[in-house]
Amino acid sequence: MFTTIVTVFHVILSVGLIAAVLLMSGRSAGLSGAVGGGAERLFGKKRGLDQTLARYATILAAAFLLTALILSAIHS
Repeated sequence: MFTTIVTVFHVILSVGLIAAVLLMSGRSAGLSGAVGGGAERLFGKKRGLDQTLARYATILAAAFLLTALILSAIHS
């Protein structure tokens, strides 16, 4: 039961982490550049959104690491 709950949480974290990383704008502007590229040229770049996404990605990565360690300890 505990393993199932941690595994489901691990999968949700992985999807959230993937989404957060894809929405961040980097050198190639990522997926956010493809979606909002026209508005970015018109209104300027949103630095607040990038900082928020970076913070969420850091938190999600730490939680993902923790659940991976828990699952590894359970299965060994």
